[in-house]
Amino acid sequence: MKTQKTDFSSWLEEAMTVFEPFLVAECESRLRGTPPGMAEAIEAGLLSGGKRIRPSLVLLGCEASGGDSNAALPAACAVEMMHAYSLVHDDLPSMDDDLLRRGQPTVHARFGEAAAILAGDALQAMAFGVLASQPKASMASSQASLLAEAVGPSGMVGGQFLDMENRGRTPLPGEVEAIHLGKTAALMAASLKMGVLAAAGNPDPWEDFACNLGLLFQATDDILDATALSDDLGKPTGRDKEEGKATLVACEGLEGAVKKATCLADAAARSLESIQPSHRKAVLEDLTTHLLQRCR
Repeated sequence: MKTQKTDFSSWLEEAMTVFEPFLVAECESRLRGTPPGMAEAIEAGLLSGGKRIRPSLVLLGCEASGGDSNAALPAACAVEMMHAYSLVHDDLPSMDDDLLRRGQPTVHARFGEAAAILAGDALQAMAFGVLASQPKASMASSQASLLAEAVGPSGMVGGQFLDMENRGRTPLPGEVEAIHLGKTAALMAASLKMGVLAAAGNPDPWEDFACNLGLLFQATDDILDATALSDDLGKPTGRDKEEGKATLVACEGLEGAVKKATCLADAAARSLESIQPSHRKAVLEDLTTHLLQRCR
């Protein structure tokens, strides 16, 4: 992971050669003694692939602060476990009611609703278990605090609640931003800052950059649901409109959403300039472009 990459995709590919085996090993270790059917449901939610953007932010935040990304692997693993839980629960019939995720049957479609709920619950516990197992107790505590706040009632879960509450009506821009800040940006921002903590750095200056990245990611998500093919995304598209979800496209129209995404990318670039990271600046700059132009 120390090769001097300037392209985010190339850096990510190299980083994942270390992260993926670590994730698999942690999963296997923490599933010992688990009922077989339960273990299979958890593995389906966690190890079925994905973009791995959130754990990559942990590793990149660590490297950008001058640290060894190996020190950030536990935090990256915990973040991916927490993200996987959120997707398993998002797909449930009482939430988004999706039958496909990453081109495969969702956990509840394959194992049943009860197993999916319990798999998500287990992934939350596993995430904090990974953090707690780190030898540096003070760092583990700080990372756990960041993660708990990001996924809790004022973060991801709160954003998901607002998402559900605002369906079936035309949202205002501030309402869409509140949803996006909670359900997406909070965890992405925490991911980057947890990586900075792994390098013994100060995460506070990274707040604006990290939040802009999260908002940009969700903006492009809304755009892709309206424009991409299902085969490209690995899940049905057009569901946001069908379900009357409070998205950026529903609020601003497709053209307005694209303009907003471009503005968020510009804001992320400006906030990165104010940080002036000591390492991996070119990769961080390309990350913003990657999120703006992504096609899945």
